[in-house]
Amino acid sequence: MQVASQNIAPWRISCAPMMDWTDRYCRAFHRMLTRRSVLFTEMVTAGAVVHGDRAGILGFDVLEEPVVLQLGGSDPEELAPAAEAAATFGYRSLNLNCGCPSDRVQKGRFGACLMAEPALVRDCVSAMAAASGLPVSIKCRIGIDAQEDYADLRRFVDIVGEGGVGCFYVHARKAWLQGLSPKQNREIPPLRYEVVQRLKAERADLQIHLNGGILSLDQAAAALAWADGVMIGRAAYRNPFLLASVDSRFHGDTNPVSSRAEAVEGLVALGGRLREEGRPLKDLARHTLGLMNGLPGARVWRRMIGEGMRDPAAEPNLFRQGFASVRERSARDAA
Repeated sequence: MQVASQNIAPWRISCAPMMDWTDRYCRAFHRMLTRRSVLFTEMVTAGAVVHGDRAGILGFDVLEEPVVLQLGGSDPEELAPAAEAAATFGYRSLNLNCGCPSDRVQKGRFGACLMAEPALVRDCVSAMAAASGLPVSIKCRIGIDAQEDYADLRRFVDIVGEGGVGCFYVHARKAWLQGLSPKQNREIPPLRYEVVQRLKAERADLQIHLNGGILSLDQAAAALAWADGVMIGRAAYRNPFLLASVDSRFHGDTNPVSSRAEAVEGLVALGGRLREEGRPLKDLARHTLGLMNGLPGARVWRRMIGEGMRDPAAEPNLFRQGFASVRERSARDAA
């Protein structure tokens, strides 16, 4: 199989892969808010793809595109068939997780601990690309544990690049594999954007996307002065309407929705499709609790959606009912 070019398109904004969050229902919701952002799946292990329910694990709706499948693993012979399967399901790009610091991931010998084995990562991505014909990117940290020198990051990138990788999503924090929880690893190690900026300056031939601590589109715009792209994680999940301005601000395009009212109508339509598939509304609704953040009625929305979605028979009109209560609250506050 011919290997596809590793020069991944210059996407400006992407939504980070987040375990238990960025499932297909979350991605459908986010795609409703932005056409021009890249969406990532939550990480799936190569072993699960090879030995499990491929349709359930890899299945996605074409409306989610562009979407990147993130794989976890460290065995080229297992990652290769997983990547090949991803290609048959229609994915156009793959990502290998070299940034997750959780104990469970470390026990599987993948995630951030792979930054100590760049030659192995090189072999993994080379096998993935050869088997699938798809471009492969890396998501990593700026270092792990006692690695303090920029030289360690540069060595990792240079060696992995020998496997054909042309795109790195770099979380601008170190990961401590011992002593810190995954949550603490997202907060305690200091952000060092200057390290990622130096990497981009020295490896201008690579696509370098900044990840970590981006809370607003203003911050993203500042980083895009030097980075090829910015990956936003929890900020986009907790305040998803932030995504509704991406297309116009960064691509000169028309935003898919111009108001939260339009977003709510979109959710009603998505919820209707979900119910037709026999899925409970909760599969979608749990990802929408932050939609009204920043408005006076945000708490009312969270309560109504959070409580209403627990009913297995909940209908999509729940979104309209919740938004009506938000508008009532806003009107009272304005009076």
